[in-house]
Amino acid sequence: MRVAVILFNLGGPSSLQTVEPFLFNLFNDPAIIRVPQPFRWLLAKFISKRRAPIAREIYVKLGGSSPILGQTYTQASALHAALPGGTTHHEVFVAMRYSAPRVFDIIEQVKRFRPNKVILLPLYPQFSTTTSRSSIQEWNVYAASHKLQASTAVICCYPNNEGLIAAHADLIAQTLKALPHNVKYRLLFSAHGLPQSIVASGDPYPAQIEQTAKAIVGALNLPQLDWQISYQSRVGPMKWIGPATDDEIKRAGTEGLALVVVPVAFVSEHSETLVELDIEYAKLAAESGVLNYLRVPAVGTHPAFIEGLASLVKAAVTQAGTKPGGGIRHCPAACRQCACQGQAA
Repeated sequence: MRVAVILFNLGGPSSLQTVEPFLFNLFNDPAIIRVPQPFRWLLAKFISKRRAPIAREIYVKLGGSSPILGQTYTQASALHAALPGGTTHHEVFVAMRYSAPRVFDIIEQVKRFRPNKVILLPLYPQFSTTTSRSSIQEWNVYAASHKLQASTAVICCYPNNEGLIAAHADLIAQTLKALPHNVKYRLLFSAHGLPQSIVASGDPYPAQIEQTAKAIVGALNLPQLDWQISYQSRVGPMKWIGPATDDEIKRAGTEGLALVVVPVAFVSEHSETLVELDIEYAKLAAESGVLNYLRVPAVGTHPAFIEGLASLVKAAVTQAGTKPGGGIRHCPAACRQCACQGQAA
């Protein structure tokens, strides 16, 4: 049996010259800017041109490009090594949503592999219409147009995956060792934000963020742990879900607490961890009186996380259609945009 695993991720600029095209691709996605063409194209052109100078300054701090592609390839290699051999031949492909390699860059490679089975695995543990669904829909368009004939399974989300939770808990435990003895601290789970209107439409993302955070807290099993979820990376004037990470940093300062920040929705390091959390929010923490500000690493290629992904792939080999990690719907009934909405349990 030949199994093609498609790892989806956001992508990022490969150089300062590609910052504006990357932003255009992002804002031209109908999952992000929810207006019809040609208005979305015009808005994407305007926003990307306006934001490009600010974004370039961010990527200058990262050496001129995003590290996310290299990290995703490293995760793909680690996942490939963790999958069983024998009569099943696995191949792991990487597809970025807004920068190369896009789905249309890899679809012919996948076709030449001649898979009996295709498994779509977004590197977003928590499902959102703006991330996982957007990537899956792009795959479906090109798989159909290129007449890729293979049974397909979609792992839409895995917010409670044992490997994911174990990796987070281990990295948090290691980071806590750097805190001074007996210091009072708060564990701050910071996730990328979403406009309130998208959540109001039934997007399950914040509900799944809460599930992940609660599972990590349970795995840590620390008595009277002070913890909070917050959201970062707000853009534009619309109302975003909260509380905001910057507001929570200021609150911790007024309460005399140290902060241990967990990038709960990011599985790799990129601008939102390496610049926003490590530089901008660290500076805000110092200005706000937070004496100890520690940031937990993203799960990356932590062995438990990779084993967790491998377990998802192995289970999906015998499945078809859309299934969350574990095969059980994770979204509350109110989440009308759940990937499993309307499917039999």
